[in-house]
Order: sequence, then C-alpha cells, then structure tokens
Amino acid sequence: MHLVCRRRVRHSSSAKVRGCKERHSQRYAGATFLCHFHETQGRLGRQQADTGTKALRVLVYPHDLSIGGSQINAIDLAAAVAAAGHEVIVYGIPGPLVSYIEERGLRYVPARPLKYRPAPSRIVQIAALAQSEHIDLIHAYEWPTCLDAYYGAGLLLKVPLLCTVLSMQVPPHVPASVPLIMGTSDLAIEARKTHRGQVWVIEPPIDVDHDTPFVDGSAFRNKHGVADNEFLVVSVSRLAIDLKLDALVRAIDAVDMLAGSYPLRLILLGDGPAREALTARAAVVNRRHEREVVVLPGADLDPRSAYAAADLVIGMGSSALRALAIARPLIVQGEQAFSEIFEPSTFDLFLRQGFYGLADGAAGAGRLAAQMEELIRDPARRAALGRFGREMVTKRFGLQRAARIQLDVYDRVLANPPLCRFVEALHSARLSLMLEIVNHDPFRKRAKGSREQEILLTVRSGSWPPVLGE
Repeated sequence: MHLVCRRRVRHSSSAKVRGCKERHSQRYAGATFLCHFHETQGRLGRQQADTGTKALRVLVYPHDLSIGGSQINAIDLAAAVAAAGHEVIVYGIPGPLVSYIEERGLRYVPARPLKYRPAPSRIVQIAALAQSEHIDLIHAYEWPTCLDAYYGAGLLLKVPLLCTVLSMQVPPHVPASVPLIMGTSDLAIEARKTHRGQVWVIEPPIDVDHDTPFVDGSAFRNKHGVADNEFLVVSVSRLAIDLKLDALVRAIDAVDMLAGSYPLRLILLGDGPAREALTARAAVVNRRHEREVVVLPGADLDPRSAYAAADLVIGMGSSALRALAIARPLIVQGEQAFSEIFEPSTFDLFLRQGFYGLADGAAGAGRLAAQMEELIRDPARRAALGRFGREMVTKRFGLQRAARIQLDVYDRVLANPPLCRFVEALHSARLSLMLEIVNHDPFRKRAKGSREQEILLTVRSGSWPPVLGE
C-alpha cells in the first residue's frame, strides 16, 4: 500500500488515471506504444485504486535529456509511477529525449540551460515549480540536479528530495541527509560508509514487455546491407570520450583482428564528440580489408531493431541489459580493457558491480577478440546465452519490479523526510564551488582540451591505449 500524501491531496487515483488516459488519447492518438505501456503497467494503477490511496505529485529531474541509458531509465520509471495513478512532471534541459517524454504521455517543463552546477536560475525555477504545482516529492538523477533541487525547494521549502546516482562512483557533493538510490550493490555499500541518509538499490530497469525476443531485426540488416551469412556485432552507445571511448576503440580493433578470418561486421550505433575520430579509425580498418567492416550510422532513439538484428551485442549499462531482454548473447565492456561474456558464471559479478568493469589496461584488443571468436564459432552457445539473459533480465531487471521498489522508496522518504542541516549545505556548496572553479579555470580547460585532442588523434589511427604526454 502506498502512502496517503500528508501534504496535499488533489485527486483520487481512479479519477487521475481516467483523466490522464483521456488527455493522452486526445493528444497522442497515434502513439501505439503509449497504449501498450498503459496496458502493461495497468496493474500498478489498479492496485492503487483498489486500496483507495491518493495520488502524489512528483517532479522528476534527469541530469540531461540527451540520448543515454540513465536518462531513459529515469523517464521509463517516471512513466511507470504515472501509470500507477500519480501525477508526474519531468523537468530538464531540452534535448533529443523530449519527444520520448511526450510519447510516454508525461508533462514536460523545460529547465533553464545555465552551465553552472548548481545553477542559481534552476534553483529558483524548481522552487517556484514546487510551490505552483504543489509538488510532494522531487526525484533528481545525479548530483548536479540534486543540488539544484536541494538549495531552493529542499532546504528552504522543505520539499522532500530523493537522489538517484547511476554513475560508477559515489559523489561526495550530495548532502549527507539526502536519501540515495544507487545503481549497484557495491556502490550502495560504499555510499553507506559515509552517507547518513537512507540508501537503496534499484538496478537499471528494462521494459521487458517492450524489449522482447519477438522484435524483428531483418529491416535493420537490410537497411545496412548486412548479408545473411555475415556475423553482425552491434554496440549501442554514446560516442563519448569519458567512460565509453576505451570500449569503442577496442571493439573496432577486435573486429579488425577477426575480419580476415570471418565475414564480420560491426555497427556502432550512437553519436557524440568521439564520432569523427572513431569514423576515421573505422575507415582505416575498412580500407585494410577492402570492404565495409565497421559502420557508424549515428544515433537511433529506438534501437530495438539493431539489438534484434545482432548475432552478438557488446556494451555496458542499460544498453547491455536491453540486449539481454531481446535475447542476444552479450559481452559486457568497461574501461581499461575490461570485457567479460555474460553467462551464469559471471552473473553474480555483474549483479554486484553493474554491467561495467575495470581491468588491467592491457594494450590491444586481444582479450575482447578471443571472447568474440569463442561465440562466433559456437552458435548453440550463443542461443543458450540469449535464453539465459532474457530469463535473468525478466526476473531481476523488469520495469514493473523497479517501479514497485521505487514507489516503496517514495513512501519511506515521505513518511520520514530527512532534516536538512546547515553545515551539510555549506559542505556541499563548498565542494561544488571548488569543482566549478576547476572546471572553468581557463588554464585547466586548455589542458583538458589538449589532452582530449591527443586522445582523439590516437583514436584516428594510433595504437591503443594512448601514452599521453609523449
């Protein structure tokens, strides 16, 4: 049973669900996916209607609205909370995912695009929204958005605040009293060592009714000219310098090592600042083999057909989980040459640390190429791994399960809202100010820019990993 909101009660859940459905059907009559979502999530809403609880008003604040796994997770969970009968507003700096928010039938409020973290203009805007919309709970994703919500609506207006952290480290900038949701068990254990607020774990959720083995990948293969006898490897990722680049370069190099022995194709689906350099590296590989081995076609807001078309998926985070939901065999990548086949023997590892890892930073892509070759040569094993992955994701990472956990967390936060302390507000302000000074220091910015250009120069044609400063 979900908490009856003590602060403001505006509508019954049944009336809210009816009103939302009417508005959504009028505005998005052609959005068949939205209809599917409400059907699959309807049980949550019916449970709330049966218990007679009241609707909450929740403001969800993703860290940005560019295409990325954590942002999509935030929107999917927001839609699940709305389908359970609550009123949800998504607030964020405009980006490509605004259309995805609208497809989910959620109300969107654009944030002011000031670059500073925290941003005074957004602090004021969120506080005004909390007052005008009678917000009961603010759910922010990552530490910058958390501070935007904390210093106005949280600290001054006493609106309960919850912060989800899906990055791969515990941020020290979040005030110690703010309740946290971490994306992995290992990170939650680490957070509890220093954080006095409550800490929960919700792994990245996957809509297993939307991402299924029945998705057809034939159109994707036809679109990119992938022959039936070609072995297609797919990676869906932001083409970013931080976190992603090591895995992307090693993927290209591993395929390069194998393309002389197998009819192999790699498609890197995504966009970002490293795209031009990765395209140049891919062109070198393509010229060497005198055929199109590596392709970078850009980003796709709905990459399900790419996963379904793949004989093998390589990647990390939510992208890896979506591949498993569609029953594709998977190699999980990370940084510093990390890669492991997802299989029963590695399942517990990924439950603890998330679908990501760090290794020894070995030169070259030999480890990844050997793992890929194992799976290329064993179609029966690939099929078994696909079935195992689908089963595990359905049991452990389903969106409905995550939504139930998140609604329970909302109950707990609202039942025992934390007391904000002035000293912790000062501590977080000092840390974030120091970071902003560093980030906006012109000398450091030039040094960072030079370092990134040196890395990208190596991506274009050099050996990997780069040896910087030489």
